[in-house]
Amino acid sequence: MMAGMTGEETRTAMSPPIRSSAQDAELQPPATRAWLTRVVIIGIVLTALNLRPAITSLGALLEEVRDGLGMSGSFAGLLTSVPPLCFAVFGVMAPRLARRFGPAAVVCGGMVAIAAGLAIRPFAGNTAGFLVASALALMGIAVSNVLMPVIVKRWFPDRVGSMTGLYSMALALGTAAAAAVTVPMTRALGGSWHAGLAVWAGLAAVAVLPWIPLVRARGTALSADAAPASGPARDASSASGAGQEPSALRITRSRTAWALAVFFGLQATAAYITMGWMAQIFRDAGVPAGTAGLLLAVTMVMGVPLAFVIPRLATRLPHQGPIVVALGVCGLVGYAGLYLAPAGGAWAWALLLGIANCAFPLALTMVGMRARTGAGVAQLSAFAQSTGYLISIPGPLLVGVLYQHSGGWGLPIALMAGLMIPQIVVGILAGRDRTVEDEAARRP
Repeated sequence: MMAGMTGEETRTAMSPPIRSSAQDAELQPPATRAWLTRVVIIGIVLTALNLRPAITSLGALLEEVRDGLGMSGSFAGLLTSVPPLCFAVFGVMAPRLARRFGPAAVVCGGMVAIAAGLAIRPFAGNTAGFLVASALALMGIAVSNVLMPVIVKRWFPDRVGSMTGLYSMALALGTAAAAAVTVPMTRALGGSWHAGLAVWAGLAAVAVLPWIPLVRARGTALSADAAPASGPARDASSASGAGQEPSALRITRSRTAWALAVFFGLQATAAYITMGWMAQIFRDAGVPAGTAGLLLAVTMVMGVPLAFVIPRLATRLPHQGPIVVALGVCGLVGYAGLYLAPAGGAWAWALLLGIANCAFPLALTMVGMRARTGAGVAQLSAFAQSTGYLISIPGPLLVGVLYQHSGGWGLPIALMAGLMIPQIVVGILAGRDRTVEDEAARRP
C-alpha cells in the first residue's frame, strides 16, 4: 500500500509519526499483504457495527434499566449525556496511544473494552457500577471513532471515499439494528433486560478477531526492523524516533481544523436532538406512539444507503460545500415542516431530517481529506471529534428546557433550525480544498 503513497505521507509532519499496519505490511510477501488488506476491510466493518449499539440498545431499554436499578430521573438524564462527554474526553488519548502501540492495536483494545463494558454493566448491581462499565465501553468507542479515519487513510489512501462510505454505512446499520431489535431480542431471551443488553457484548467480541493478525503482523515487522532494511518501511521505522513527542503540527492554529470541529459538533447536536426528541414531537402532534417510533426508525435508516453514497461523491469534488448546503437545506425544510404541519407531512419530514443527518459521514470523509499524512489525520480526527462532541453536549438538554418552559415545540424547533445556519457556514469553510498541515504553524 505504501507504493501508492507520496513521500510526504511517509515523512509525516509529526515526530514520531503513527506507525501503521499498512507500513508494517510492506515487510510481508505480496500474498500476505493482500490477505491482510482483506482482514482490514472485515475489521473496519465489524468495528463500525459496534460503535453505537452500546448507546442505542440502552435507549431501547432505559425504562426497564431505571426500574431495575432504582435509577432516578436525574441520573437517567445524566446517563444520556455521558456518550458525547466520553467521546470528547477519551478521544483525545487516541493519537498518543496509536503512536505508542499502533492504530490496529488500539482499535483491537477498543473492541475488547466495548465487549468487557457491555458484558459487565447489566450485572453491576447498582447505578455507579452501571455507569463505570458504560464508561469503559464508551472509552473503547471513543478511541475507535478517532482512529477509523486514520486506518482508512493509511490502508486505502486512494479509496478514502469508498472505504469511509463502507464504514459509515456499517455504523448506521449497527445504530439502527440495535435500536430496532433490542426489545424483541430481550423478549426472546425471557424478558430480562440484563440479557438484552449483555448480548451485544458478543458482537464486540467478534470484532476483536480481525485485528489480532494485524497486531501480530506489526510485531513481526518490528522484529524485522532490527535487520538493515531499505524502502518505505525502513524510512518509516527510522523516522519513528522512540520516545520523542510530536513537535511540528499545531492543530489549533488551523482554521480548517476549527471549522471542521464546529461542523462536527453542530451535526452531532442535530443528530442527538433528533434521536432524543423527534418521536416526542410527533407524538405531541397527535401521531400514535408506534407510528412515531417508526418515523424515527426511518430517519435513522436513511443513513445506511446515503452513508455509502455521500463519501464517494465528496471525494470526487474539489470543494464539499455544495453537499453541505444540500444537506442543510433538507434540514431547514424538515424543521419548517415540523413547525407548520408535524402530523400532516410526518413521513416527508422524517425523510428530509434523515438526509440532513448524513452530515456525519461527510464530516468523517473531510477528516481524511483535510490532512495529508496519517499523523495529521490522527490529530485532526481527535481534535475535530473531541471538540465537536463537547459542543454537542448542551443541545439536547437545551431543547428539553425550552420545551418545558415554553409549553410547546415552537422555540425548540426554531433553535434546531437556527443551528443549521452556522452548520452550513462552517461546513462550507471546512470543505475548502486545503490541508491542516499547510495551515498550522510549525515550531522551529
